Amino acid sequence: MPPKKRNSGTQKELKPGAEGGSPDKKESPELSVKKHKDKDAEFVTLCKNLHVTDLVCDRAWTLWKTVQESMDEVTEGQKKLWGACLFVTMTDLDVPCFTLTQVLKAVNMNVKQFLSLVRKLDVNLDTISTKVNSALTRVEKKYDVMLALYQRFEKICKKTFSLDIDGNSLSQSSRDREIVRSCWTMFLLAKGNALQMEDDLVISFQLLLCAVEFFIKRCPPDLLQPLYKSAISKVQSPPTRTSRRNQSKAKSRPPEPQVDLQLLETLCKENECNTEEVKNVYQTSFLAFLDSLDLSRSTDLPQVNSLNQQYNEHYLKSRDIDDRLFLDGDETILPPKIEITQVERTPKKNLQEEDSVIIPPQTPIKAAMASIQQLRGDLVSSGDQPSTTLATYFKNCTIDPTQGMLKRLEMLGQTFSQRFSQAVGPRFIIIGKQRFTLGVRLYYKVMEEMLKSEEKRLSVQNFSKLLNDSTFHTSLLACALEVVMATYGESSFKAGGYNQANGSETAETDLCFPWILDVFSLAAFDFYKVIESFIKAEPTLSKDIVKHLETCENLIMEKIAWRTGSVLFELLKQEHEGGAAEQAEAPASFNQPLQHNHTAADLYLSPMHPGLRVLPPESPAPPNSQHASQPQNQPALQPGGQTPRHLKSNSLSLFYKKLYRLAYTRLKLLCSYLLSFNPELEPIIWTLFQHTLQHEYELMKNRHLDQLMMSAMYAICKVKSVDLRFKTIVTAYKNMPNTNQETFKHVLISDGHYDSIIVFYNQVFMQRLKTNILQYASPRPPTLSPIPQIPRSPYKFPNSPLRVPGSNNVYISPLKSPRMSPGIMTPRSRMLVSIGESFGLSNRFQKINQMVNSSDRSFKRTLDLGPTPKPLKRLRFDVDGQDEADGSKSGGDSTLIQKLAEMSSTRSRMQEQKMKEDAESRRE
Repeated sequence: MPPKKRNSGTQKELKPGAEGGSPDKKESPELSVKKHKDKDAEFVTLCKNLHVTDLVCDRAWTLWKTVQESMDEVTEGQKKLWGACLFVTMTDLDVPCFTLTQVLKAVNMNVKQFLSLVRKLDVNLDTISTKVNSALTRVEKKYDVMLALYQRFEKICKKTFSLDIDGNSLSQSSRDREIVRSCWTMFLLAKGNALQMEDDLVISFQLLLCAVEFFIKRCPPDLLQPLYKSAISKVQSPPTRTSRRNQSKAKSRPPEPQVDLQLLETLCKENECNTEEVKNVYQTSFLAFLDSLDLSRSTDLPQVNSLNQQYNEHYLKSRDIDDRLFLDGDETILPPKIEITQVERTPKKNLQEEDSVIIPPQTPIKAAMASIQQLRGDLVSSGDQPSTTLATYFKNCTIDPTQGMLKRLEMLGQTFSQRFSQAVGPRFIIIGKQRFTLGVRLYYKVMEEMLKSEEKRLSVQNFSKLLNDSTFHTSLLACALEVVMATYGESSFKAGGYNQANGSETAETDLCFPWILDVFSLAAFDFYKVIESFIKAEPTLSKDIVKHLETCENLIMEKIAWRTGSVLFELLKQEHEGGAAEQAEAPASFNQPLQHNHTAADLYLSPMHPGLRVLPPESPAPPNSQHASQPQNQPALQPGGQTPRHLKSNSLSLFYKKLYRLAYTRLKLLCSYLLSFNPELEPIIWTLFQHTLQHEYELMKNRHLDQLMMSAMYAICKVKSVDLRFKTIVTAYKNMPNTNQETFKHVLISDGHYDSIIVFYNQVFMQRLKTNILQYASPRPPTLSPIPQIPRSPYKFPNSPLRVPGSNNVYISPLKSPRMSPGIMTPRSRMLVSIGESFGLSNRFQKINQMVNSSDRSFKRTLDLGPTPKPLKRLRFDVDGQDEADGSKSGGDSTLIQKLAEMSSTRSRMQEQKMKEDAESRRE
């Protein structure tokens, strides 16, 4: 329990680190100094100040010794490392000794610096457990959210209250300071009371607006800015006398609604937030929180002492950061200041006249509100019911799918809302229904676009089989909901593996993918089929959402689809039983582009195609498509009446094509880190890796793709006598994007038994592939597998620059926004011409001509044509024969010179036209 003696409203109250009290003294008996004479006296003093137990002290000292022996040199102070060791030990043992703020103050470190230091302790594979890593990730995500919320809170206070802002802290009179502190503390309490998802930025911000609205109504008018003073005056009317006849009725009349809609609308408009959503949060969650404090009917400001005492209980129980310290600008909680040097500001523009348009970076909250606003705007024309076009498609079906679809939506809607409230908070079931409603609108919109595309492709209007397929509908709806939750920032990807930061937390306290698959009991392999078609059918998706869905697809391929019970294993089993010649994906097709004609309808309805007649990826679909007429598993006759031996799965073939490309991309990156001096090993490692995925796919069950990748790399280096240790591989792997420690620390060995990647290699991987691995050391090694062709991205972003057909080095890019000037969009090493807009000064045409006519096409980013321009690092633009890093050419010069001459001629004509226009304008 927290100490009862508190100084109300003073800054001392905001520094519980100085209290010296532990979160729970009953479970944390006092440290016995006599038992720790073998340890450093300063370390024991630190332990005593943080009220750790003897067990934590012993374990932390042992960890410190391990770290000390493993580190080449101790660059950080000993006391800071001791604090990190104590935090790791306390988290692993789940013993409530101290809060994070208390240890930060004890070692005098900023939270970001401390979290980075704890991660540095992982000198060996088992130094930092997945449990600790998950706790670090949770704290970091929550801190980032709270920092963004406080920064917005400061801005709201400037616009709402007549207060003076001094530096990073709010400095006012005692009355003003008490109001600001009470408002922030009440928000912290409301967030901790209502939200189970600590890192939900959007709902947290909506709760913050509710708290601000509560205080504005009760704040003295002289402290309010005119905008909010007038908003309140329009709502609050002076009290009127009630006649005696109506006094009895007035007593029994229910009280007026607590929320001030006019004031709430003003707040939401100023902060670009949806009023209806904030209103629902207020009525369902914030009012219940006020009732718990007996404040819902009060017209007075809450007592500071009461709010602080209740927050102390919450803070000490969570063992987390004291977020009240934001109000003081405390060094342990504010981000460290980073000085930006002139070099880091490059490229710097030297054209100041018309190109000096500065767009400020978006804050996390502003970016979230903009994304939500864009999504809701795109769905304004989409209703909660099928459109007329969709209804027509339904009527054209042999079996009308309307009733079945509506019943499915009703059932899935109830399931989604309930599970949403279980994860976010028990009072957020209405918010879950709102999210589901947006998802249904997007579901209808994308379905309509898909059917239009299928009608155009197949010239048919009867999609009875597709529209009566429950798996297709569930997958499409799940994808739409994933987009909605990602837009609201509620669906991300776990970086820590486990979600066991606190013992009280359950697995369902977040909505991270693949949460939606578990809610709908949807197979990951079925969900993957709809992702690509969904992206193509909805061009308004932002680049961030497209990347999110692409990451979902990658997660499915590298891990989720390989879980026990997945339909993927059944398809692979059928594929291999069909004949030794049949494979999930022929190696000969690796170097073919990742292009295909399979839509989601093909993958759901016609997943099998004849094994004796495989169309190349570029071939169009046959005219007599079996899409709407032929049963799914009925074999089609080949020309000449021959019946194929076995049906090959379209969905499996496409899955393996993408899997191979993903696998090779990650392997190539890891090789670039570790084997730059042994490039000949990369194709050998890939051959073993590809062989494992094709023939030993059972090794992927309940495991991760990268586990096989690292094992294949270690095995080939071993037989080729290249000194590469697993520790080195893992260290490099941690620097790759989209990785987490669980991948190499928590590997399935046998049923229910997990261990490190090294144990997996020795006991599983090596035992299964020993014969194959040793063949690479023989005089006749296995034939190398072809290298997959790696596209830049399987999905085309609408705003990405496109190469002009027939040109080698000319790209065009659409204007993204009227706010964006051509100067901002200029590529780093080239100039951009926006046709139809004023081009500016005539000297810019001269620079274009000089650039085109010059034999050396390497220029500075600012196009400052000095006497000795520095060559740029080479970027590949598909120029034939240009392979040297310095830009020299070995062949194909005649074609290039011809094209440059054509460009020069065009630029000359443009300059002449511009000069004529200038002359005519001067005459006028």
